[in-house]
Amino acid sequence: MTAPTTRNTKNTAAAPPAVEAAALSAAFVTALRRAGLTCSPDRAVRLAEALRLIPPTDVERLYWAARVVLVSARGQLPVFDAVFAEVFRGGFDPSAHRSSAAQPAASPPASPEQARTRPSPAGDRAPGQATAPHETAPAVASAGPDGSGDRNAPEREAVLAMASTEERLHGMSFAQLTEAEVLEIRRLASRLLLATPTRLSRRTRKSAHSSARLDVRATVRAARRSGTDTTRLLYARRRKQRRKLVMLCDVSGSMEPYARIFVSLLQGAVATAGAEAFVFSTRLTRLTRQLALRDPDAALARAAVAAPDWAGGTRIADSIRHFVDEHGRRGLARGAVVVIFSDGWAQEDPGQVAAQMARLRRLAHRIIWVNPRKAAPHYQPLVGGMAAALPYCDAFVSGHSYTALAEVAAAIRGDGQASLNGRSSLIGRSSFNGSGT
Repeated sequence: MTAPTTRNTKNTAAAPPAVEAAALSAAFVTALRRAGLTCSPDRAVRLAEALRLIPPTDVERLYWAARVVLVSARGQLPVFDAVFAEVFRGGFDPSAHRSSAAQPAASPPASPEQARTRPSPAGDRAPGQATAPHETAPAVASAGPDGSGDRNAPEREAVLAMASTEERLHGMSFAQLTEAEVLEIRRLASRLLLATPTRLSRRTRKSAHSSARLDVRATVRAARRSGTDTTRLLYARRRKQRRKLVMLCDVSGSMEPYARIFVSLLQGAVATAGAEAFVFSTRLTRLTRQLALRDPDAALARAAVAAPDWAGGTRIADSIRHFVDEHGRRGLARGAVVVIFSDGWAQEDPGQVAAQMARLRRLAHRIIWVNPRKAAPHYQPLVGGMAAALPYCDAFVSGHSYTALAEVAAAIRGDGQASLNGRSSLIGRSSFNGSGT
C-alpha cells in the first residue's frame, strides 16, 4: 500500500494549479517587473494566449512557454530563471532579486552556452528530495542517424537560435527600450527618408513633344524677338513637385515612451524633407525652426525648451483647431499630407475632436494617424478621441517599433496597400456620425 501512496503524491505535485491563464500571466509578469526585468503589459497578454493554445501540463512546459514569450535577450535569462524557480517552486521575494547582482540566482552564467540552455532543476531542489519523473534534466540533442551505422559518436549539444541584437532591437516596442537602446533608435529614426506623393504644379517647363499643351505666351515672345511670324510652336508641361508634409506629435504623459522617438523622426523629416513639425499636449507648439538643425541633439534640446507643456495633459481638439486657424487655412495644410502621432486619449468631448478633424479633412490631401496602441492584441479604437477622429483619416498605422515605422513611410508615400489597410479600419463612419456621440 505504500507504493501507490507515493505515486499519487508525485502525481499531485506534478499537476499544474487550477489558475486562470490571464491571472497567472499578469501575476508572473508583475513578479518579473518587480525583480528588475523589463516586461510590457502586452507580453502578459501574449503569454495568456500562449497558455490557452498550449496548456502547460507540467512545470517544464510552463517554463518554456513563458521563456519564449517573455525573454528577448540573453542577459535576461538569469533573472527570469531565478524568479520562475521562486514563484513555481517556492516562496517569492521580489526585493531579493532587484539589486543584488552578486546573488547566486541572479549571477551571470559562467559561459555563453549556459545562457542558451535550461538550467538543471536539481539546483532548485532541497537536499535529499526525490527526483520526480517529470523533473528529469532533458538530455542533450544528438545528431540523427546518418545511415553510416555509427551509433557510438559523441553527442552534440543543441544550441538554440537567437535573433541578432540589431534584429531584436528593430522589432521591440519603443516602450520596452532601455536608455541606450532609445539613443540608437533615435539615431536610426532621424535618418529615415519620408517622401510624399507628387502633384502637378502651376509652373511649367518646356517640352519638345507636341502632345503637351501649347505654350501661347512663349510662342508669341519668340515671334516678337525674330520680328516676323514664327514658324515654330513651343509646348510646355506642368512640373511635378512633392506635396507638403506636416507632422503633429502628441507629447502628453500617455505618449511619453513613444514621443521621444517620434520627435527624432520629426527632426529628420524637417532637416531632410523640409517638413513642418508641431507638438501638442495642452497647447500647440510649432518646432520647425528648432528642429531644422542638422545636429539631432542640439535640435531636440531646443525643441524641449520651446515646448513647456511636455508630458502634460492632452487637448487634441483645441490643438487641431489652433493648427487649422493659424497655419492650415493660410496654406500650410492645403493639399498637404498631415501625419498625427497620438494615442487618441483626449480630455475633451469627442464631438469637438470630430468637428476639428472634419475641418482639417477639407484642407489636407491625406491624413495619417499613427497610434502605437494599435499594436496591442485585440486592439479596438474605442477611446472617445480616437473613435471620433478615425473616420476622417486615410490611413491608420501603429508605428510602435522601428520596423513598424516602415508602415508610416508607406502611408506617407500613399502606397496602395497602406491606404487599403487604413480604409479597412474606417468601417463604421456612418454609424459614428449618425450616433451623435
